[in-house]
Amino acid sequence: MTVVGPFGLSVRDQALEADVQAGLAAVEEGLLEATKSAVPFITEAAQHLVRAGGKRFRPLLVMLAAQFGDPYAPGVVPSAVVVELTHLATLYHDDVMDEAAVRRGVPSANTRWGNSVAVLTGDFLFARASHILADLGPEAVRVQAEAFERLVTGQILETAGPRDGRDPVEHYLDVLGGKTGSLVAVSCRFGAMMSGADDTVVDVLTQYGERLGVAFQLADDVLDIASDSHESGKTPGTDLREGIPTLPVLRLRERAARLGRAEDVALCELLDSDLTDDARHAEALTLLRAHPALEQARRDTVRYAEEARAALAPLPECDAKTALTELCDAVVHRAG
Repeated sequence: MTVVGPFGLSVRDQALEADVQAGLAAVEEGLLEATKSAVPFITEAAQHLVRAGGKRFRPLLVMLAAQFGDPYAPGVVPSAVVVELTHLATLYHDDVMDEAAVRRGVPSANTRWGNSVAVLTGDFLFARASHILADLGPEAVRVQAEAFERLVTGQILETAGPRDGRDPVEHYLDVLGGKTGSLVAVSCRFGAMMSGADDTVVDVLTQYGERLGVAFQLADDVLDIASDSHESGKTPGTDLREGIPTLPVLRLRERAARLGRAEDVALCELLDSDLTDDARHAEALTLLRAHPALEQARRDTVRYAEEARAALAPLPECDAKTALTELCDAVVHRAG
């Protein structure tokens, strides 16, 4: 048994391990090639987050999904580069919107070069992803376009907030389906589709990816509260400081509205105050880490991970299916 990829995923089959490792190495080369420009400064900015590392979660899913067809098919690695470039581009834009100072353990692009360069670099990465995508055929272009529309729609809905009378938790989970689930689903879809797997397998893996993607983001929500910067690669409580309503905070507000307990109401009031103040921010983090809302968010993460696992049931038993199942466990473990 060998550990590869993010979260310490265990791959028990040597042939599968070799395929996954070779595929991820080829993706890394493809990312560096795709982020080169005739302008050295653009290359530096575009490769900033590529060279910072990262889990390569989406390319890993492409490689595993491709095992249900021909994993050596020519479109597999380029499609993995496309989804990772798209993901990286969204990180540049997210950090501008969130005014984040750290990403993957290094200064964010907006901190280093300013908002304009960060936004334009994200646009550059989208352009390079589109260039690669054009060689993968019209169906791949359509799939990516639909996913990108969902991703942007999710971001807009998050910015706009829930309509009057809509459950904020339900709204948030819909947002995550667009912002995160869509691209993780496409990762699985591309791997299966490019490998020539049959349509049923493609659909099953797409459904799995959608649910796993939401679980993955919920685990990030928990990490934003529960981890230190060394563990997560970003400043703890970044979303909290910026007033972004992640699931632990939404579960707290739901509990305060339902039960009306003084300590819950007081914590909500603290969260509504100016958390750019380091002392208030530290107090809010400490209280949230000990609050039942954080455990509820962990349970929500487990629920989505279990739905992802259940979606795999129609697939034949094989080492790739086992690895995909273990990813569900790994995401849950990541949330603590």
